[in-house]
Amino acid sequence: MLDLFPDFRRASFPRSADSDRLRTNLDRWHDACANLNNTQDSGVVERLTDDPDVLRLLSVLFSYSPYLTALCLTDPESVLRLLTQGPARYVEEQLHEIRTLHVTDDTTPGKMPITDKNGVSRALRVAKRRVALSVACGDITGLLSLDQVTGALSDFADASLQAATRSALAQMAAAGRLELRHPEDPELDSGFVVIAMGKLGGRELNYSSDIDIISLFDPDRVSGCDRENMQKVFVRVTRELVRLMDERTADGYVFRTDLRLRPDPGATPISVSFPTAEVYYESQGQNWERAAMIKARPAAGDIDAGTEFLDWLTPFVWRKNLDFAAIQDIHSIKRQINAHRGGDAVAVPGHNIKLGRGGIREIEFFAQTQQLIWGGRLSNLRVAPTLKALDQLVLSGQVEPKVRDELSAAYAFLRRVEHRLQMINDEQTQTLPSDPPGLKRIAEFLGYEAPEAFAEELLSHLRTVEGHYADLFEDSPDLGVDMGGNLVFTGSESDPDTLKTLGDLGFEQPETVDAAIRGWHHGRYRATRSVRARELLTEMMPRLLQCIGATPDPDTTFKKFDEFLEGLPAGIQLFSMIHTHPGLLDLLAEVMGEAPRLADILSRRPSLLDAVLSSDFLNRPDAMLGLTRDLETRVARETSFEGVLDTTRRWTNDRRFIVGLQSLKGIIDPPTAAWALSGVAETALAVIKPAVEREFAERHGSIRGETFCTVALGKLGGHEMTPTSDLDLVFIYPGESDQTESDGKRPLSRTHYFARLGQRYINAISVPTSEGILYEVDMRLRPSGNAGPIACSMSAFETYHEKEAWTWERMALTRARPINGPAPLKRRIAAAIRKILMMPTDSEVLRKDVADMRKRIDDAHHTEHLWSIKHLRGGLVDLEFIVQYLQLRYAAENPDILSTNTWRAIRNLEDAGYLSPSDAACLKQALDLWQSLQSQLHLSLTMDPDSGPKVRMPEALRVHLAKLGGVESFDDVEKIIRATSGDVFETFRRIVGEPASGED
Repeated sequence: MLDLFPDFRRASFPRSADSDRLRTNLDRWHDACANLNNTQDSGVVERLTDDPDVLRLLSVLFSYSPYLTALCLTDPESVLRLLTQGPARYVEEQLHEIRTLHVTDDTTPGKMPITDKNGVSRALRVAKRRVALSVACGDITGLLSLDQVTGALSDFADASLQAATRSALAQMAAAGRLELRHPEDPELDSGFVVIAMGKLGGRELNYSSDIDIISLFDPDRVSGCDRENMQKVFVRVTRELVRLMDERTADGYVFRTDLRLRPDPGATPISVSFPTAEVYYESQGQNWERAAMIKARPAAGDIDAGTEFLDWLTPFVWRKNLDFAAIQDIHSIKRQINAHRGGDAVAVPGHNIKLGRGGIREIEFFAQTQQLIWGGRLSNLRVAPTLKALDQLVLSGQVEPKVRDELSAAYAFLRRVEHRLQMINDEQTQTLPSDPPGLKRIAEFLGYEAPEAFAEELLSHLRTVEGHYADLFEDSPDLGVDMGGNLVFTGSESDPDTLKTLGDLGFEQPETVDAAIRGWHHGRYRATRSVRARELLTEMMPRLLQCIGATPDPDTTFKKFDEFLEGLPAGIQLFSMIHTHPGLLDLLAEVMGEAPRLADILSRRPSLLDAVLSSDFLNRPDAMLGLTRDLETRVARETSFEGVLDTTRRWTNDRRFIVGLQSLKGIIDPPTAAWALSGVAETALAVIKPAVEREFAERHGSIRGETFCTVALGKLGGHEMTPTSDLDLVFIYPGESDQTESDGKRPLSRTHYFARLGQRYINAISVPTSEGILYEVDMRLRPSGNAGPIACSMSAFETYHEKEAWTWERMALTRARPINGPAPLKRRIAAAIRKILMMPTDSEVLRKDVADMRKRIDDAHHTEHLWSIKHLRGGLVDLEFIVQYLQLRYAAENPDILSTNTWRAIRNLEDAGYLSPSDAACLKQALDLWQSLQSQLHLSLTMDPDSGPKVRMPEALRVHLAKLGGVESFDDVEKIIRATSGDVFETFRRIVGEPASGED
């Protein structure tokens, strides 16, 4: 017989199943053992295949667990060592192997450098298989207690993280990106730490658990890396250690690794600096994050630095005045479903023993809630493991010993069931089989003679947990918010307390709100049809209603949110995003209340909210170089012309949406927003142009040494775009090459070539794709307007504007600037435009032309509507005409007054003395007001250029417009519009005059 570990012979085993699977696996086991290369003991194969106790154990594994079967068949030699050493000792042996992975690049035989990525990866995975098999055997035979099982798994996760961290740090050091203070021990004093969270943090890891970690670094402790590159270095370190842990190779994986418990995971890199984390927890930390931090501990890297960080975090986690209302805000779904007595009986088939009623989560929450409530004052409650927390709650007088004993027994039982479920296929599952054969098999795997006996014991524990859990909330509202009150939307009738709470939150029609929400829970909309979506919606409900209730018109805002929800194609992604980033609800409420136009865009493309979670959302918009690099990187991944068009549209929409939200939230002012929107448009045009030229050249070739330059006029030319601006463009090519036609398969003459290429470019910008259009394009400002060619030569452009252009075309040219094309051509065009604008002019003819043009525009678009800011007399058109007139009149004697940007042109005219200080102040103040109001209106509503908004302005928008106007009420904004437009119109009449008035 085999020299078997004695306790294996004495252990009790579940009964093996008499099945074809067992017989097949035993045959495979014999074959695997026969292939063992063991020269020390020629009888080992016979002992492994004939020993009755060995076969008794293996038969259990082969009967119930495909995963454990595979481990045995893959590595029968490790099975031999496990059987002779016992599970505890064999686990320690594997831990020792991982903990002593060599650090330096020593070439001594048998020593593997820690920088050997493949070697480290394989060593970790081989050890993981052996630990998984050892722990399973220890659990199945009862040789390892629950604490030993979870402890062994947690110890191995720690050791693996430490080895992966050592390897990743050593790799960075070898690459010269980092200096290690202790090369022989890379983790020591490195300033980089891995914080274990969740089950790993509490040393309660389950059999097939993911591991939750947070990657942090202390800039003050890091050596050999400047602060500018430090973030990138530790992101790479984190990626490498995660790769070493969860990449699936031929040897398997170590642990699935989750980094989403870090501060603001959608907006922060995967490794966060101490200062960034500290600012986040101080200013934005949520109650659920406090609960999560109960189990936090440094597991790898610079342990001292991690301990210091968690010490700093202590006041955040352990608040002395945390009350039930705060705890309830974290777990709204559990309160609504479970925090009450009675209800339907728990069904064993398909029951989730972690999340379901009476499950592991309720035991954890029972302890965790009271830890958060009392731990700020009772330091002995600040322990991570659930069972230890229950012990300390008894010692502190918060829990009766009998309750502790019953919950502890249930916890041990449920964790044992959880482990068996996961041992079957190494799946992170806690759900019991729904079918009778599946339930029978798991019951037998747990050692029960019949599934009924298992179900009876399971139900006893579940009911016990459910009862104690309900007692915990006996006196608290089911789904309260900070101000107290119910928010229960289940059942067929309205809950009277819920209607009262809604009224207290500010809703004037609580019955309508209640009916709509209960409709959401019944899956009325596509977004709420899945169970998970409804669960997430339930969790965010208190916060959602508080945010909407805080708007000036909660009922209207709620109606808009209901329409938004109705338009969503699916809900889980958005609700998960909101669940992870609760601050998004404030933003959504703000959008619904103040910017219905943005809300409509969101309902069609909710993925735009991803842009809000990017790390640069709160930053000022990027400069052109940064924008161009970003879009070029994305476009470079596309292999088709259509892909380039769609990627450019998505990127542009995301950027415009970010700018819109930044404007809405006051992160940037209107001039900055206009400049940013112009930069986005300019970037999109510049990046898409080469793709158009390549696609066009495939058929028509090119004209050697020539391409066209795009000249922007109007809003884009002046860096003054609004969210709805179209593009005024002109295309100019040199026209100087001796090559008169293109060299492609289908050659074109130069004139036709650039006309067709220009039209293709316009199509690429304005034709709808699956992502919509990029921009509307207006070419009417090209030489000869709609009668002229799409693209013109440099000489034709100069000749036309020097000899034939109308005054209004020269006015438009004051805002013209070349935005893409060859640099020499751009310089030539800019110089030509400047030369044209400096041409001497008859001031009286000019003034008459400008006044006459303004009159014709007014005849076509006259309005008395105050919110038609463009065409209202004294509005934007009058102001821009004043500035353009003065530039054309005086540029010949002082070209420094020229600027495509209206505000800068006003400043230049004032500095040169062509505008009095009082007139300049009037125009500046008016321009700021007009641009602010127009930008907000175009962001929020669909506008008619002559009659203003097409719908009634929401109350929240009216409040916001008042803030933009610097006044208290909406009525005061209208007064300011009247006064300002009157001042601008008077200035226009004085400087430009009216053609029929005869005024000087």
